[in-house]
Amino acid sequence: MAANNRRMSGKKGAQVGSGGQRRRGLEGKGPTPPAEARKGHKKNRIAGAKAKQLVRKPSPRGGRGGKGTSEMVVGRNSVVEALREGVPATMLYVQQFIDNDERVREALQLAADRGGIHLMEAPRPELDRMTNGLNHQGLVLQVPPYEYAHPEDLAAAAYDQGVDPLIVALDGVTDPRNLGAVVRSVSAFGGHGVVVPERRAAGMTAGAWKTSAGAAARTPVARASNLTRALEAYKKAGLVVVGLAADGEAEVGDLEALGGPVVIVVGSEGKGLSRLVGETCDFRVRIPMPGGTESLNAGVAAGVVLYEASRKRG
Repeated sequence: MAANNRRMSGKKGAQVGSGGQRRRGLEGKGPTPPAEARKGHKKNRIAGAKAKQLVRKPSPRGGRGGKGTSEMVVGRNSVVEALREGVPATMLYVQQFIDNDERVREALQLAADRGGIHLMEAPRPELDRMTNGLNHQGLVLQVPPYEYAHPEDLAAAAYDQGVDPLIVALDGVTDPRNLGAVVRSVSAFGGHGVVVPERRAAGMTAGAWKTSAGAAARTPVARASNLTRALEAYKKAGLVVVGLAADGEAEVGDLEALGGPVVIVVGSEGKGLSRLVGETCDFRVRIPMPGGTESLNAGVAAGVVLYEASRKRG
């Protein structure tokens, strides 16, 4: 019997005090996710493929003015702000099984109220790919390419209305918020549009749309392949080209030419007007600043001159 006792004592049995590990192992892991959310499942691959097909590729330049490229607004706060400000959009991507917080609900409601914005559920890996790994927080808004006008169209539209053209051209302004502010000022003071260079300049992004506070929907922006040539064409069409410069020969309030057909050229805050653009201007004027500030950003400077032009026009 002693031998038997020794053999039995050597057997391995269940350990006392295992903490219920076996019981937890038998417990369920919750409801099975839908097929679209299970990686490797056929329906998951189909959902991802549909999302890829709906992503717009950058549009080639076309027409007289050409198009910009499509843009993604990512993140819950950014998407909600863009929808509030009326930024044009074609698609709102929503991550599958997203936490439905207040911002998500507002984004969905704004998109539904606007109309014309399609909703698309997509797996998180697909949204990660679309946004190049940015922190999208489960919301991505697709902004379509902006339809730029041609510089000649701005003056033609004014003449068709029987009024003198009032146009602002931006030289070297790279901040989209400045562009949006200029568009807003042009709209406020009865201008007929804004011209931007095609390269090394701000374009009509979602940020510019937001800053314009809706003015971009009614004030055209034209894009010039060469700003100097565009200004020369304006001069041939009878417009006076007025450039803003810190060392301008006259103060802006003394220039009577602002009361007629005019193009106001605003440079960047740091470099001002480029050499060729400055040489193309008929007049170079300065804004008096008795407070001692050296320069104003493009949005503020354009607003000051547009007010003066509007005043001279009665």
